[in-house]
Amino acid sequence: MTPDSLLFVPAIEALAPATPEAWCFAFVEGQMLLLEGQVLRAIAPPSARLRLYLGRLGVHDCWALRLDEVPMGWQAHPLRAAMRALPDPLMALASRAAQLLEWDRAHAFCGVCGTPTEPLPGERARRCPACSHIVYPRISPAMMALVWRGRELLLARSPGFTTGAYSALAGFVEAGESLEECLHREVMEEVGLRVQNLRYYGSQSWPFPHSLMVAYTAEWAGGEIVPQPGEIEDAQWFDVNELPQVPPRFSISGHLIEDTAAWLRSRSA
Repeated sequence: MTPDSLLFVPAIEALAPATPEAWCFAFVEGQMLLLEGQVLRAIAPPSARLRLYLGRLGVHDCWALRLDEVPMGWQAHPLRAAMRALPDPLMALASRAAQLLEWDRAHAFCGVCGTPTEPLPGERARRCPACSHIVYPRISPAMMALVWRGRELLLARSPGFTTGAYSALAGFVEAGESLEECLHREVMEEVGLRVQNLRYYGSQSWPFPHSLMVAYTAEWAGGEIVPQPGEIEDAQWFDVNELPQVPPRFSISGHLIEDTAAWLRSRSA
């Protein structure tokens, strides 16, 4: 893609005139459809049970589509695998499309009175015609904490991780918490440690199903590792030159671990 084609301008309603071609982020039962391993850039979006306009990427319209079945020639892929195969701009749009389609599906009926909801013109929202309850796309913030001590990183694994794989600690923000309060609580709950010197690293939209990963580094301030039963299968201090298998840079956890490890190496050089 050229630099001009990387600029994404979000929009709720289709702009006029329509672009000659459009990026089509299509899904069947939660799986993303690719044509010859790529997102389809079609002259016209294929017929779909649901079409949500996303905006324009460069000079092309972008659509999120929910289909009833996989069209001939297309292949359905788990979202995580499909996103890993895409360049950054398309990966971000695939994440956006998946989250909006899931939001639309999950709020087809009012959570207050059970009446079928309707799209709210001019907004990314659905409104109940009976009680006027409005629902917007849900975002669930989750904190990620990479704890460091000297030249060591604290990495942990949950029971569902791939054998031998470790990552940073993470957990969802609870009602009434600040991001910093959540980070302190999660680290204490999951491994029994106190931390200090919290430093913001970055964030990533994570469509499984609608999370926003907010990553921090934190310096160890005291305590011994006590893994939380049922949540943490193992947690250890690892020297920055002897790290176990960690997530790839596809996810912010991979960036966080590799960049922090490089920073700790530079401090001790």
